[in-house]
Amino acid sequence: MAVVEAFLWLIAIMAASFWYVWLHRWQQQRSQDPKTWPLFGAQWEAMANMHRLHCWIHSFFSSTHRTVTLRTFAGRKIYLTVDPLNVYHILKGNFQNYPKGERVHSVLHDFLGNGIFNADGEMWKKHRKIASFEFSNRKLKQMSIATFRHNALRLLSLLDERVPSRQPLDLQDLFFRMTMDSLCQLIFGIEGSSLSPPLAKIPFASTFDNINDIIIARLVNPFWKIQRAFNIGNERIIKQNLTTLNNLIVAVLEERRKATKEIKSSEERCDLLSQFMRYNGCGDGKYSDDELRDFIINFMVAGRDTTAVALSWFVYCLCRHPHVVEQIQMETLDALGLDIDHDLKMEDFAMRLDYESLMKMQYLHAALSECLRLYPPVPRDGKTVLKDDVLPDGTFLEKGSQISYVPYSMGRLESLWGPDALEYKPERWLKDGVFQHESPFKFPVFQAGPRTCLGKDYAYLQIKMTILLLLQFFKFDLVNVDVKYRVMMVMPIAGGLNVYVSHKMPRVSQKRSMNSLPVLS
Repeated sequence: MAVVEAFLWLIAIMAASFWYVWLHRWQQQRSQDPKTWPLFGAQWEAMANMHRLHCWIHSFFSSTHRTVTLRTFAGRKIYLTVDPLNVYHILKGNFQNYPKGERVHSVLHDFLGNGIFNADGEMWKKHRKIASFEFSNRKLKQMSIATFRHNALRLLSLLDERVPSRQPLDLQDLFFRMTMDSLCQLIFGIEGSSLSPPLAKIPFASTFDNINDIIIARLVNPFWKIQRAFNIGNERIIKQNLTTLNNLIVAVLEERRKATKEIKSSEERCDLLSQFMRYNGCGDGKYSDDELRDFIINFMVAGRDTTAVALSWFVYCLCRHPHVVEQIQMETLDALGLDIDHDLKMEDFAMRLDYESLMKMQYLHAALSECLRLYPPVPRDGKTVLKDDVLPDGTFLEKGSQISYVPYSMGRLESLWGPDALEYKPERWLKDGVFQHESPFKFPVFQAGPRTCLGKDYAYLQIKMTILLLLQFFKFDLVNVDVKYRVMMVMPIAGGLNVYVSHKMPRVSQKRSMNSLPVLS
C-alpha cells in the first residue's frame, strides 16, 4: 500500500510540475523578450547560443521593442537596450547610478583587476585622471605616430616576403601581433618581437589571449565560482594562464626598476609604464605593483585587442567592396599631392602619412566609421543599477540588476540607420564630401560621457595609417566570404581573416561595384 501511495504521489508531483512548466511557457507566448524556464530563466538558451550571442540578442530588438529583459538563473534580471535616449541616461544623464558594479567587477577581476576598465568610484577617478593627462601629452602623440608607422612598415615587409608563396595567411593574427608590438613600444618602451620571423608564439600574448578567450563565459555560467573553488574546467585553465601572465609582468616591473636606477634624470623614458611608475601627485600616492599590473593588462586590452579587431573587420569590408578601396586610394593621392603613377617606396610613402594628412581624408574616416557601426570591437557593454531607476522609455530597473547597451545591435537597426542599415555604405556619413558626426549615444562604439574612450584618436590613427599602407602596395582577396565572429570580451573574426595577398597593380582600377554585407549568424 505504501508503495502505491508513493507512486501516486510521484505521478501527482510530475503532473503538477508539467502543468506549472506549461503554464509558465504559455504566459510568455506574446512576450518579445527571451522565453524562460522556471528557476533557470533563459540561461539554457543563452548558453546554447553562446557561439552567436550577439545575433541571438539582436533578434529580440525591433523598432518598438528597444529594451529587452533577459531573466537568467534564480530570477536574476539583465536589461539590454538599444535606445539612444536610454544610452544617454546610462552613460551621462544619470552616470553615478550606473557603475560597473560588483558582479561585473568580480567576473573580470582575476584578469582586469582594479584597472580603469573594471574600476568604479575613487579608484576609477584616479586612473582616469592620470590616463587623461598622459594621453594629452605631446611627446606620447609624437611617439605613437612614429611607432605606428614603424610597425606598419614591418607588417608590409613581412607581407612582401609572403607574396611569392601564394599561400593564404591570417591577416587578423598579424594585426594582433602588430598592435602587440606597438603597445610594447608605447607601454614598455621596448621593441616588440611578435612580428619578427618566424612568427613564434610570444608567452605574454599567448597567455593573454587564452584568458581573454574564455573568461567572458563566466557571464552566462552561474557555476563558475564553484569551478574556480575546485580548480576544474575552464577555471583551471584561467588560473594556470593568470599565474604565467602575472609572473611575466612581475619580471617586467623588476627589470624596469633596475634599468631606471641606471638612467640619468636627463634621460628619463617617456613610455607609459615609466610615467605611471613615477607618478605621485595630488596626495594619491604612487602606484603599487598590483596597480601597475592592472594598468598594463587594461591598456593591452584597450590598445591591442580592439584595434586589431577593428583592422580585421575593416579589411573584410574593403575586400567585399572594392569600389570603396578605389575611393580611398584616390582620396589618398589627392591628400598627399601625388599622381596616380607615383613610384614612391614603402618608407617614403609612409613618411608622408602624418597627422595632418590623415585628418584631410574624410572618405577614409567615413569608411572606417561605417565598419565600426556594423562590427564594433566591443559589441556589448554592461553596467550595474545602483538604485531603482526608470529609463526614458519607461522601463523600470531594479536595484542590483544589470543593464547593457548593445552597439552591435544599435548599428543594425533600421529604426536608427534606415532601411539600408545592413549595407556597408560610407556615404551615409558624408554631406558634400565632409564627414558628419553622429551622436555618441547613437554610435557608442567608444562609449560616451565621462567614460569616453581616451584612446579613440590613437586607435583611428593606427588603423588609418596601417590601412593606407596596405592598400597602396597590396591587394587582398578573401579565402572565405562568409565569416563569423567569435564571442569574447572583444569581437574578432572566428578562425581569423584568411586572405590571399598579392602586389597591387600600378594603376587604380575605375571599375565600380556594390555589395551589401551578409547578416552574421
